[in-house]
Amino acid sequence: MYIYNVTITLEPEIEAQWLQWMQQEHIPQMIHTGKFLGALMTKVLTDQDLGGPTYSVQYRCSSKEILQRYYNEDAENMRAQSAPFAGKFIAFRTELDVIQEFS
Repeated sequence: MYIYNVTITLEPEIEAQWLQWMQQEHIPQMIHTGKFLGALMTKVLTDQDLGGPTYSVQYRCSSKEILQRYYNEDAENMRAQSAPFAGKFIAFRTELDVIQEFS
């Protein structure tokens, strides 16, 4: 299992509009690409000043190859959809290789 993690720090004035867009449009469209099994959205809670509200979205996919297909086939278009928020957020993307899941 792979996780495609996107951590986003926002300017506070766009937070409500961005959250609505993410929950109602962007994340469902990411799942609709057929590359991801699901997603988890979290708000980063810390005493450190991150420069604004910060969120992490973790998209689960079954393999590195499928994640690469997302990059090749969908990433450019999906990232372009954030244009209304351009210049008002910073995104940091990482890939995680799940070694073992405990419950």
